[in-house]
Amino acid sequence: MNDYDFGNYIYKLRTKAGLSQSELAARIGVTNKAVSKWEVGIAKPGVDTIRKLAALFCVSVDELLNKREHVKTVEITKIVITGGPCAGKSTAMSWVQNAFTQMGYTVLFVPETATELITGGVAPWTCGTNGEYQKCQLRLQLDKEKVFEQAANTMDLNNVLIVCDRGALDNKAYMNDLEFAQALEYLKTNEIELRDHYDAVFHLVTAAKGAEEYYTTANNTARTETVEEAAVLDDKLISAWTGHPHFRVIDNTTNFEDKMKRLIAEISSFLGEPEPFEIERKFLIEYPDIKWLDSLTNCQRIEIIQTYLKSDSDEEVRVRQRGFDGHYIYFQTIKRKVSETKRVEIERRLSESEYIRLLMNVDTTRRQIRKDRYCLTYENQYFEIDVYPFWNDKAIAEIELSDENAEIKFPKQIKVIKEVTDDESYKNASLAIIKG
Repeated sequence: MNDYDFGNYIYKLRTKAGLSQSELAARIGVTNKAVSKWEVGIAKPGVDTIRKLAALFCVSVDELLNKREHVKTVEITKIVITGGPCAGKSTAMSWVQNAFTQMGYTVLFVPETATELITGGVAPWTCGTNGEYQKCQLRLQLDKEKVFEQAANTMDLNNVLIVCDRGALDNKAYMNDLEFAQALEYLKTNEIELRDHYDAVFHLVTAAKGAEEYYTTANNTARTETVEEAAVLDDKLISAWTGHPHFRVIDNTTNFEDKMKRLIAEISSFLGEPEPFEIERKFLIEYPDIKWLDSLTNCQRIEIIQTYLKSDSDEEVRVRQRGFDGHYIYFQTIKRKVSETKRVEIERRLSESEYIRLLMNVDTTRRQIRKDRYCLTYENQYFEIDVYPFWNDKAIAEIELSDENAEIKFPKQIKVIKEVTDDESYKNASLAIIKG
């Protein structure tokens, strides 16, 4: 967990003293980069430096040390494992428990809320309406997650993985548009916040799509769908989560054991075991048919504003506003290149105030990148199509992979001009450069 409280405290002391980051660094004999890392919460100074800071700002060493140690260093990651009926979620939980406990994680499971309610007598057919039932389920789901997060924060541990057996946005697949809008109003939230407050989402495809002979309702008393209904519901669930920053679909193209291994590999890749590698391939495509994209249930438009911050030459630091229709979330990303297709990436969620504060360190040699991102699920792959306001004949399509050699299948409506994975001129950092 990043120490935001300590970082904010140092920031307040520095600005109150009228010092820039560079000036503070020079006064106490550290680098400007070190001060920046303290203030964004990804590093903390040692005791000798604490003494220098205390003398400079006229505060006690004990006060600074207490501030530095106040926030626990437990790292909490919350993911969702979802999927259509009879997709293998129950077995997946066992695999996740075994795999990540061995890696040193404490794994906490938030049980499936729908099964709890339905087996307890609370169901769409026992409540007044389906909409009223969904409100109950959503409220309980979110409350349970808060309890697990609260408990995790009390644990004397380094890494906690909270695994949700389905997440809040699964409910969207069981509601019509009006019911969903009413549920959001009841919860006083919005779809962006409901979807993106999870760190990652992993969807297991129902056995009704590609493994029909294994489809059964016998192992879950709350499951009532036929094979055909299960396949339709699976598509609705994928559509509901499309747009999440890290969404992966695990299909039935292999046997069940290998399906579980692929799930573990995807989660491991996301968690950065042993390092947070991102394998990304990028393609220049012809300007897409926007009306076609907007008409798809498996496609979601996201508005993005990306701003680059001052950084060392071996790093790329940016902040990002991401959302839709006035509802936004904020991130900071630090990237370090490892190879032509691999890079170390560290990303953290920001509050709105943290985002605004970091904008004060903007790299003025680069412009903000504004774009519409169309998140598209197709053939169990997750594409991100970026449409820029300064292009009317082309766009960029990206896909993240856990295997560099994985086959990529494009929809026929997407016309690829060429691959530009290794072409620096098509990277956002290059497009942002202000040319004289």
